Amino acid sequence: MAEKRIIEVDDFEHRVMMKALADQRSDCLEEDKPTDDLNKVLLKVIDAPTKKEKRRKERDER
Repeated sequence: MAEKRIIEVDDFEHRVMMKALADQRSDCLEEDKPTDDLNKVLLKVIDAPTKKEKRRKERDER
């Protein structure tokens, strides 16, 4: 099994990643190159869950 990596990005960075992957996919389609791997990664980025920030400070104030 391949080693997995976890990264945290904000909304802007998430959109940048999606745009870059979509552009790369479009370039491959224009050049008649396979896009299977790009499709998989793009779907992972699109479907990546969000992580809510913990509200520890409020809980500690109680």
